[in-house]
Amino acid sequence: MKSSRIPKNKTLPYGKTPYKRRELLKGLAGLPLMAGFGGNLLKNLSSEKKDTNISSSRVIGPGLSEIKGTLPEGRIGNISFTRLMMGCNQIGGWAHARDLIYADTLFKAYNTEQKVIETLHLGEQAGIGATFMVNLYYPWFNRYLKEYGGKMKSICQTYISQQDFLGDIDQAIEYGATVLYIQGGEADRFVIDGKIAKLAKAIEHIKSKGFPAGMGAHSLEVIKVCEKEKIPVDFYVKTFHHDKYWSAHPKENRVEFSVVSDYSQDHNKFHDNIFDLFPDQTAGLMKNIKKPWIAFKVLAGGAIAPKDGLNYAFQNGADFICLGMFDFQVVSNVNTAIDVLARVKDREREWYS
Repeated sequence: MKSSRIPKNKTLPYGKTPYKRRELLKGLAGLPLMAGFGGNLLKNLSSEKKDTNISSSRVIGPGLSEIKGTLPEGRIGNISFTRLMMGCNQIGGWAHARDLIYADTLFKAYNTEQKVIETLHLGEQAGIGATFMVNLYYPWFNRYLKEYGGKMKSICQTYISQQDFLGDIDQAIEYGATVLYIQGGEADRFVIDGKIAKLAKAIEHIKSKGFPAGMGAHSLEVIKVCEKEKIPVDFYVKTFHHDKYWSAHPKENRVEFSVVSDYSQDHNKFHDNIFDLFPDQTAGLMKNIKKPWIAFKVLAGGAIAPKDGLNYAFQNGADFICLGMFDFQVVSNVNTAIDVLARVKDREREWYS
């Protein structure tokens, strides 16, 4: 079974990279995507300078002067969040790139510690008020807050294990997380194993520390169980995207919980290609749940255009969207979210935030 947990052999120790810089640049030069990034990527990676004044010329794509307005906000508990939040998959190298075997390495090669810090700063300057985070990368996030005087909030996805059940939650609190939730793959597996009481214990522990507590999910069964058992969840973090793209396998071949199962070599079955197996069911269930909902994987791992994915998620009930992005995507994503939110009309689901 392929886990959503951070693989030990894929982590980057704080302040380290797995290759010497010269070896890294040599290896990257032959990758197909280099033609798309061009010389600016190599220039950024090869620079040792760690300045705290980011100009738009260092970022491929539109600059901050092209921001169209201000992102609307909503609330989780008594805390305000922008309706667009930054994701953290690009930081950790979790590409969900189907069968492109180099994508994870490319993500991590581009997103060095300094590049991540610059991207967070750019996101905040563009008006994004929060990012998703994991404990592994909080030292980078907290360095950003300290060096730039950043005010960005963080939503920490936490992991629960038999060996140290509440340890990751306590670590996130120590690092300064704003709100916490149980990571979606974790929640899926606990429901598969029937360990509902364990999920409830984790949520109650977060709340006992004075934090809003959320539940992540790829499967709707997680949310159904939480509602049925009255687990005191404050918000949900649920995958949500349509399935009108080429690599989505046939609906009749979709099996509940397959997102946290082994990847198939059969194109007609799950192969790291779809993250909301039944989007119509998601919209229908969430319509009647009166708690804030952060939708993630809204672009299906890059298979759906931002305007299309954001419009689908917001129009069909999401209160917030978590969107993983590189620095060169930040401004265009913010502008897209502003445009989409201005045009959202006649939602069947109320705004619960």
